[in-house]
Order: sequence, then C-alpha cells, then structure tokens
Amino acid sequence: MKRILSVFLSAVMLCIVFAGCGSTNTPPAESTASNSGIEDNKDDGTTLPQEDIMYIIIGEHTLPVKLADNSSAAALRELLKQGDITVDAHDYGNFEKVGSLGTELPTNDEQITTEPGDVILYQGNQITVYYDTNSWSFTRLGKVQGVSSDELKAILGDGDVRMVLSLTDYNSTAQNDEKPVVYMTTDITPEGLIAVYKALGASPSGRIAIKLSTGESENSNHLRPELIGDLVRSFDNPTIVECNTAYGGNRASTARHKQLAKDHGYTELAPVDIMDENGSMTLPVTGGDNLKENYVGASFGNYDYFIVLSHFKGHAMAGFGGAIKNISIGIASSEGKAHIHSGGTGGSMWSADQDAFLESMAEAGKSVTDVLSGNILYINVMNRLSVDCDCDGNPAEPDMHDIGILASFDPVALDQACIDLVYSADDGDSLIQRIESRNGLHTLEQAEKIGLGSRVYELKSID
Repeated sequence: MKRILSVFLSAVMLCIVFAGCGSTNTPPAESTASNSGIEDNKDDGTTLPQEDIMYIIIGEHTLPVKLADNSSAAALRELLKQGDITVDAHDYGNFEKVGSLGTELPTNDEQITTEPGDVILYQGNQITVYYDTNSWSFTRLGKVQGVSSDELKAILGDGDVRMVLSLTDYNSTAQNDEKPVVYMTTDITPEGLIAVYKALGASPSGRIAIKLSTGESENSNHLRPELIGDLVRSFDNPTIVECNTAYGGNRASTARHKQLAKDHGYTELAPVDIMDENGSMTLPVTGGDNLKENYVGASFGNYDYFIVLSHFKGHAMAGFGGAIKNISIGIASSEGKAHIHSGGTGGSMWSADQDAFLESMAEAGKSVTDVLSGNILYINVMNRLSVDCDCDGNPAEPDMHDIGILASFDPVALDQACIDLVYSADDGDSLIQRIESRNGLHTLEQAEKIGLGSRVYELKSID
C-alpha cells in the first residue's frame, strides 16, 4: 500500500504542528530511545487473547497491538467492529507517526514517557505510533508486539505513512483469502483488456449491461471502441448503458446522447440504452450519512449483470473518477446526478458541501451494488491520465505516462489500487494535486466506512 496524504489531513496536521504532541510551550523530552523499547515483546510462543489484539497494517506489514485495559482502547475496539479505519499519518518530532482517527474516543490521560511501540491517543482524536521516546499527558491504547525498535522504525519509514487499523489479521493463512484481489496488466490493448477480464474468472449471465462513459466530445479521453470492442462483443447480446447529464452539453438529452454514442462508434459494438430516457427509478440507500435514496435510470432494472468499464482519470469536482464514480454518478439519472451533487439536500449541485458530495457518491454506489447482489464487476483503464474527466469536451492534455488495466470485484479496492499507482509514479504530480485539491480520497474513506469495499487489497500482475 502506498503512502498517501489527503487534503483533509493536511489541515489537521497543520494544527498539530502548532499545538501537537509536545507543544512549543512545553518541549518534548529529548529522544533517548534504544532498541530495548519493544524487544521484550518478541514472540515467546504464547498467544494473546484475541479480544486484546488489534492490527496495524502498513503496506505488506501487519503489526499486532496488545490493547490497553481502559475505556479508550475498549471504545476503539468497538469502533473497529464496524469496519477498518484508515489513518493517513505524518512524522512529528522524529519520534512518532501521528494522524487523525476521524472521530472522538474517551480519554484516560496520564503523564507518560513513551517507548518505541507505544500506541497512544492524543487529544481524543489523534492516534500516534511511537518509534522513539517523548513525555507528555497521553492516553495509552496499546503496544506493538513482536518487532524490535529498529524494525518498527524501518516499517514506519520516512515521511507520510498510511496505517490501517483492523481487528482482522489479513496476512494470516485463514484470513488472506478475504483480502480483495485486483488484477493488473500493463498491456493496454484489446488482448490485454480481455486477459485481465478473464483473470477474474467471472461468469456473467442473463441480460448484460456494459456501463461506460460515452464522452462529451471527440476530444474527450473516453474509452475508444477499438480498445473495448472485442470484450464487448464477447458477451451474448450485451447492451451499452449510460444516463443523461444534469449540466447540459452533448449528453443532456436522450436524442443528442444517442447521436453522440453513434458518432463515437459505440452503436457498432452493441445497442445503446440511455437508461433515464423514461425517467428514474429509486434505489434505497442504507447506512449513508447523506442519502436515503438514489435515483437511477428507469431501465436499470432491465439488466441482470453489469460490466463496469471505467476510464480512470482526474475530475474537476470529485478529484478523480473511476469505478465508484461510474456506478454512482454514471448510473444515476439526470435527476439522480443533481441529487448526489447536492449531497442529498436538493440544493444547488454547484455549491454543495464538498465532503457531502464525495460521501454521496459512495452511498449511491453502495445502493447499486446492494441491489445487484454481486452481479457486477469492475475494470479500470489507466491511459490518457488527464486531470480532467471525460465529461470535459476539451480536457487538459495528460502529462503522465499510461499505466495499465486493472480489474476486480471490489470497486473500492480497484480505485484504491489505481490511486496508489498514481501516487507511486514519478510523473503523477498534476493528477495528485487535482485529487488532493478536491479531497478526493474522502470518497474512498466513506466507501470503506459504509461497506462498499476495502481499501486493503492484493495486487496481482498477470503479465
């Protein structure tokens, strides 16, 4: 898992710099750590009770943490029963990694001199993993087990780090199969697309819908028929499906949208259904913070299985667009698009709260997957990686290299894998800036929170 720093956390961390662990009013104690901090926690053959353990997942490393016996650790454990928590942390003071939990926990502060491996709650909503020492009034949450101080520091690395808090040991033999798999090829050709699809081992049946974006103009970076045609034609009687826009343009009316689909060559591959030609149907949203219902194209219910073909790229409002955007904004009717953009308020889609909009995309996507009950798969094509969406008729020219094609049954894992590949690229700065300037990673945070999918995944190359 790559290291990613969100815009949201940038603001939080700025506050920490001025008022963080060991403030300027009371300087932190000078670091005097040795390798003795957690050496005694090496595995001695005993097994800790499962109710006393959580796991911190950092990339390929899983660190068991023995939880403290207090109400703070108990509250954290109860929170983790609802799902994993992703913390984007930064380095502070050359002795700790600290990041926001995104929620408040009860505190049990006491004056503590930390040791390497201590997991600490700070100010009720910050979690800290120490790799050196510091003295301050903190709440103990637990202690990392089974690694030395030097090993811990190497795992935490330099700079920013993503930590996933979980009650599940995904690296154990029993749990490893539960981690969603994302398949990848660097071969961006019709053959590569079919190969990565076949790697899923899917067996779509019934009335098959191919969900894609038809693009706003010939200049848009929509998926070309030359790339996707062989895959589309490999299914029995598929239908390409789309919905009209809510903002005008060449796809604002069904007649113009169908003409555009024809102009872009999609009607030569399969029939094209503009699903909201006859209005909307309503899907229930469960577990959301903003939406109670989602409005999708009226003919959505005509299909048994969805193949979601997405061009991964930036987006002027969402920060990025991939599988989640394609099943939320993409499947939403014109009415539904406005509803999502407004964060469920029914107000202006152009001036809504940004986080509410991002969360609503995840919630709308969850309503779609709930109804389909597993009869859906996702493929993201990472080419023409512009900072602008395919809904832009004149998008910015990409300034980074093409990466590949990825496929999964989990839309969150798939989009997260694409994000990680962008962040690890040497030439991804422009797209990263677009994502972070819109707080785009919050969509993934909300999606994981409500159970749409997992940000922890296994990437398998088929090359």
